[in-house]
Amino acid sequence: MQDADLFMELAGIAGVFVGFGALIAVRAGGTSDIFEVAWMRAVVSIGLVAVLAALAPVVISRYGLTEHQVWAVSSILFLVGFTGTFLINNLSPEARAEGVDPVRRSIKVVRFAAWLPSMAFLFLAPIAIALGLAPALEEAIYFTLVALALAWCAIALLMLVFTGRRPVSA
Repeated sequence: MQDADLFMELAGIAGVFVGFGALIAVRAGGTSDIFEVAWMRAVVSIGLVAVLAALAPVVISRYGLTEHQVWAVSSILFLVGFTGTFLINNLSPEARAEGVDPVRRSIKVVRFAAWLPSMAFLFLAPIAIALGLAPALEEAIYFTLVALALAWCAIALLMLVFTGRRPVSA
């Protein structure tokens, strides 16, 4: 595998996000606002998906598979992990609560405009890799998957940081 070091660096960066998310959760103490819980969960879970996705091709390549097989298996693992994380995070009581997101409407519109195409890519690109639809681009597409998951982890962390602590509603 040509870019193993690059994937290891991505795993390290994603691990930092997971650490920050966990540190925020531990240091907050007491009851947290449901917005904080939902976005903190997103930071940690998406960060873990990014770590595992970055490590997957490095580990799988050690088993003597062809390049396509490495990217196909890694993509399927990514898809399963990301889909599971997506469902768990979005079906949680905190994410489904009304009025949870204190962010201004204009920022929500921009966030959604970035979210929609990136989610389409995160769900469809692994399928394209597994089916071998773009053999020359498999590594690049997979790297983009990991980087995009990392970007959404960063966005979740920014959502926490820029909204600040709010009083817990009863």
